[in-house]
Amino acid sequence: AGGMDQMPPGATLPLVKARTIDDVPVLGLTLSSGRYAASELRRIAAELRSEIQGLDNVAEVKIIGGQPRQVRVRLDPERLAASGLDPSAVAAALQSQNAAAPAGSFEDSNREVLVETGAYLRSAAEVAEVVVGLSANRGAGPAVRPIYLRDVALIEDGAAEVESAVFFRSAADAAVGGGPVVPAVTLSIAKRPGADAHRVSQAVLARVEALRSVLVPAEVDLVITRDYGETANQKAEELLLHLVGAILSVSVVIALFLGWRAALVILVSVPVSFALTLFVYYLLGYTLNRVTLFALIFVTGIVVDDSIIVVENIVRRLGNKSKVSSEDAVAAVNEVGNPTILATLTVIASVLPMAFVRGLMGPYMLPMPTGASLAMAFSLLVALIAAPWFALRLLRGEAEGNDESLDAALHRSRVYRVYSRLLVPLLVRPRRAVAFLAVVVVLLLMSLLLVPLRWVSLKMLPFDNKSELQVVIDMPEGTTLAQTTRVAREISDYLVTLPEVTHQQIYAGTAAPISFNGLVRHYDLRHGANVADLQVNLRHKDEREEQSHDIAKRLRPRIQEIAARFGAAVKVVEVPPGPPVLSTLVAEVYGPSEEVRQRVAGQVREVFETAPGVVDVDWLVEAPQDKRVFRVDREKAAIAGISPAQVARTLRLVLDGESAGLLHLEREAEPVEIRLDFGRAERSSIARLSEVRLASSRGGVVPLSELVTVEDSALAPSRYRKNLLPLVYVTGEVAGVSESPVYAILEMAKRIDAFELPEGTVTQFYRAQPGSTEGPAVKWDGEWQITYEVFRDLGAAFAVVLVLIYFLIIGWFGSFKVPLVMMIAIPLSLVGVLPGHWLFGAFFTATSMIGFIALAGIMVRNSVLLIDFVQVALAEGKTLGEAVVEAGAVRFRPILLTAGTVVVGAFVILFDPIFQGLAIALMGGALASTALTLLVVPLVYFWMEKRRHPRALPEKWSKK
Repeated sequence: AGGMDQMPPGATLPLVKARTIDDVPVLGLTLSSGRYAASELRRIAAELRSEIQGLDNVAEVKIIGGQPRQVRVRLDPERLAASGLDPSAVAAALQSQNAAAPAGSFEDSNREVLVETGAYLRSAAEVAEVVVGLSANRGAGPAVRPIYLRDVALIEDGAAEVESAVFFRSAADAAVGGGPVVPAVTLSIAKRPGADAHRVSQAVLARVEALRSVLVPAEVDLVITRDYGETANQKAEELLLHLVGAILSVSVVIALFLGWRAALVILVSVPVSFALTLFVYYLLGYTLNRVTLFALIFVTGIVVDDSIIVVENIVRRLGNKSKVSSEDAVAAVNEVGNPTILATLTVIASVLPMAFVRGLMGPYMLPMPTGASLAMAFSLLVALIAAPWFALRLLRGEAEGNDESLDAALHRSRVYRVYSRLLVPLLVRPRRAVAFLAVVVVLLLMSLLLVPLRWVSLKMLPFDNKSELQVVIDMPEGTTLAQTTRVAREISDYLVTLPEVTHQQIYAGTAAPISFNGLVRHYDLRHGANVADLQVNLRHKDEREEQSHDIAKRLRPRIQEIAARFGAAVKVVEVPPGPPVLSTLVAEVYGPSEEVRQRVAGQVREVFETAPGVVDVDWLVEAPQDKRVFRVDREKAAIAGISPAQVARTLRLVLDGESAGLLHLEREAEPVEIRLDFGRAERSSIARLSEVRLASSRGGVVPLSELVTVEDSALAPSRYRKNLLPLVYVTGEVAGVSESPVYAILEMAKRIDAFELPEGTVTQFYRAQPGSTEGPAVKWDGEWQITYEVFRDLGAAFAVVLVLIYFLIIGWFGSFKVPLVMMIAIPLSLVGVLPGHWLFGAFFTATSMIGFIALAGIMVRNSVLLIDFVQVALAEGKTLGEAVVEAGAVRFRPILLTAGTVVVGAFVILFDPIFQGLAIALMGGALASTALTLLVVPLVYFWMEKRRHPRALPEKWSKK
């Protein structure tokens, strides 16, 4: 079993337009009832669709399920034969008499009169009276008499034949076996590009509620089975709450260290910087969504750094003043202005290259580096212009000092005493310094070992916590709709017992409304008697203990056990945050022939099925499906006066029916088709089909059995190509043992290397397709391909970051060695980043990488502040040792504050499934790198510059 898109024999692929994310329905409304039939529910849904379709920003409304109203013309083969007619002649006659067209105009009494010929059929009674042929009249009267359609067919005005079925089931009565399975119809509503999903869904729901008492009977339940607009709104509100919480938390941290007046000054810089950033967002056409809000939260702890540095230095310099003047504030800003500008440029340089990430993640990542860079630029302007002015007015009242010198105040401070006790022994005794640096290197190496030891796993994106799951069922080809529905209902019987399930919809023979996952996997193209979907809606994440991914892992074994009894292939599909791929694990199998490809793919599939943690294994090779070929004897057909095309059309009409146009009714919300077909009994066996008679051009009718021979055959399987190379797909998911596809691929690749094939060993490719198909080959795709591309681009962006920061510092300090000392802080952040992921049991994801790259600029900022002050102190005549120690003591508080604001700003998103990696990277990296930077950077700078300073240490330190 397996295969994706099931199509009836003889069908052609529809012309499909390029699809975008806006094709995913944002709203799903399901009508269900134990009293009304599915066809009646569909007519109600059609009326609702007409009302919804006219709302602003509603792009498309689809009806899934139910049978539309249809005038069915059931032809009687015996009556046709007795009348000398065949099915194709009846169809042609009916189509020709259900038409009207303009015939021109004429003038009458100086007025133009339009002329139309023909007439449309407007009722089943009119259809029954259509003349489809003539026969000799053996009685009195005209020589011939008309043959009406009612003479050779049964005309029914009712529901179309069942080709698919949709059911609804509530879990309200799970204790007694769950709610009843009742017929249902789903309306899926998609929005226009650029429209606000929440506003569209709210407008639709308001309209439906207003029409509920008018169009929806009391016995019909209307349930919202999807509302991505509300989901997006909840995410946005949650992020806004996080944003406010981050701003307030940062303000509290600053108030604890600098006082409420200074905190108020710094707090003002945040909304001003964000307001300017949002204005530029508006000019660039960005909307306020999860990505742009994430960018603002990301920079909350960073955007206050400039103001912290400036205001803290103003507080330090004015703290000992008995009287504050504007000159003092200007001097304080001037002291830190240059390094603050450089530090801001390094942060911008660390995030801006991420705007050039290509591929799938590029458009989603673009608002983040754009917003972060804008916010940092605006925060620098605020820190240098608005913050000093505001600080001077607020802090003037706190000037109660005794005009003590800054150096004296520094040397008697507790920070200086503690810091000098830590650093001076390392400066005085080289062996201690070497031992300390060796410990730091060991910590760094141990942190890096967490990755190859798999204590920290790499993954593109973590699993999100959604309120829906989907069960995709593929029965063997040739399975009837009744059997497929039975399997789906058995799985539903199990799902309804789960306490987390609120309700579910069964879609048999058709596809459920597509999700973001299904858009890429083309689940909406699945149709046929052997396919089914179960849409499972879960309780809100606040109302359950387990995340949706854990629920999926728990229910998968039981579902697969049920499916195995019926030979079905079942996938438990989660709605991921990304990346959208055909499957998490995809092996593209290439080879010189289809036989070789399928044989190798079969062995690869066995590897998938026996690999620990690999689930939902399938391949895109259909099971054999029986086929009967009616081969026309051209000689007999020519003698009988019947063409092969007439035989083919007649068989198609008998088996699948044929449309004869529409019944023209004004008050129907959906078109009413007139469809010719035969009863199930006439198309249930080869013997009955062979009895169908065809009208000869020479008169009379000829049985089909005299014109054809029936041959047993099988439906040719689908063939797949990628960039014109033929291949076979093997797919799977990861769950349980190793939930990162990287490690599952590494384990399976070892077993594939051991294949012994007549064609030779299997060559495996990890980045690009093989150049030829002369030998067997496997190309790994799926989430691995996206992971490789994103981390490759992020790695390239990180390399650009390092180069930009290096040249920025060279241009500022005029030294090639100083930037290297300052950039030591970058790898030191890994001492906190990787152990932090291990401690929380989190994947190192793309968002983790973003946090690590951003830390490069943040941590270099601290180094810039330290080294700049060292050079200022040296210019004042102090020894190198004194300058290094004083720099660390003076810059200790602003560096600690900037690290604290980064940690507090990131903490609010620590428990968000998607952004957790970024939060851990920022928090762990900032803490570790700050602690080590305050000692390592001054220490390394001291030993590097010691040769240039003969009196590097003051004499009073010689005994330490």
